Amino acid sequence: MGSLVQILLFVINIVWFIVIAHVIMSWLIGFNVLNRQQPLVWQIWTGLERVLEPIYGPIRRVLPNMGGLDLSPLVLIVILYALQTIIVRNAVYLY
Repeated sequence: MGSLVQILLFVINIVWFIVIAHVIMSWLIGFNVLNRQQPLVWQIWTGLERVLEPIYGPIRRVLPNMGGLDLSPLVLIVILYALQTIIVRNAVYLY
């Protein structure tokens, strides 16, 4: 059972790093440090969008419209932290 907990925590950490990379890249694109017309930037951006959009979609439907401000990455990070805490707290009782 311990290996299953470690795998779940590893997957949560991977998703967390992907969300952070997406947020940083969106800031860099927003401040014109990166240009989406460059092929490598475009490939990374579309890859991150394809991975995260199925997760962001349901969160965006629940959140109210904030204009140009997208809070779905922040909500996802909070959800990932809560999941990680729940898994770790419950894994202590398994041993």
